[in-house]
Amino acid sequence: MQRKSLRFGKGFRVAFSVRRAQAAEMVLAPGDCEGDEDNRHRGADQWLYVVSGTGVATVEGRRVPLKTGTLLVIEKRERHEIRNTGRTLLKTLNFYYPPAFDGEGDPVGPGREH
Repeated sequence: MQRKSLRFGKGFRVAFSVRRAQAAEMVLAPGDCEGDEDNRHRGADQWLYVVSGTGVATVEGRRVPLKTGTLLVIEKRERHEIRNTGRTLLKTLNFYYPPAFDGEGDPVGPGREH
């Protein structure tokens, strides 16, 4: 068993990984984005849950509005960008299957970005 209290400080932070899954928190300031038209995880699905804030996800060119309570699955190899379009922090909890990042937040293994 692993347990961690999430802080949701600015930026991307891996919480921990177990076997074939990983949890991470991501916080974007108003106007900031993560990813771009070439961002994708080669071998990992990303489950993104919006804890608070508003934004938009662009997945394979399709815009998806994000707000508190939204759950979005970005499948492996799908190009995507997450952008904060609101006036407050966009806080998300993300799960990767399999793990896509090391403890420093750098892409690793089969989930690494292409």
